[in-house]
Amino acid sequence: MSELTFDHEFVEGSPSAPVLLLLHGTGGSPADILSLGKELCPASPMLAPAGPVSEHGAARWFRRHAEGVFDTEDVVLRAGQLADFVTEARERYELGGRRLVVAGFSNGANIAAAAVLLRPDVLTEAVLFAAMLPVPEPPRHDLSGTRVLMANGRRDPMAPLVPAQELAAALRERGCDVTEHWHSGGHQITVDGIAAAKEWLAA
Repeated sequence: MSELTFDHEFVEGSPSAPVLLLLHGTGGSPADILSLGKELCPASPMLAPAGPVSEHGAARWFRRHAEGVFDTEDVVLRAGQLADFVTEARERYELGGRRLVVAGFSNGANIAAAAVLLRPDVLTEAVLFAAMLPVPEPPRHDLSGTRVLMANGRRDPMAPLVPAQELAAALRERGCDVTEHWHSGGHQITVDGIAAAKEWLAA
């Protein structure tokens, strides 16, 4: 079989549970982010690719010019690659038309948000921990069939309040069903955030 777009780990799961596409943050790995999947829905099949960009040895999903200043062209390129990877993986692992939910943290959440905005034909459900608007003025695709949960910290210095709110607004303006969960902390995944995501997944 031909290689998929990204190096990845795949964990088999129950055929009745949603497939989880798990995207790590900067410096993370597939093994790291699989632990998030086990908290969200341990019965799920889990697909955890590795970010293709290296920043001083730390794996990322796209390049940036500085902290919080993204390389927009690279974001668009990598979001397309991620969408293609999902299509390839559905065939490779015989997932067919099963429900698939992308869940990411930080840089992983940002590339997930970009893929939802740019390729809604492939990704229609997302759990985004510490995400913000990844591309300025994204195209106005119809996202009326898309659901997103955003879990953000009000004191997050890396995904600040305003850019996070801009993401929620951009999604809603395109018809997306957005649920926001805010906590008082910073750049982290909280216990309450996990609980909100589990409840959202089960809805």
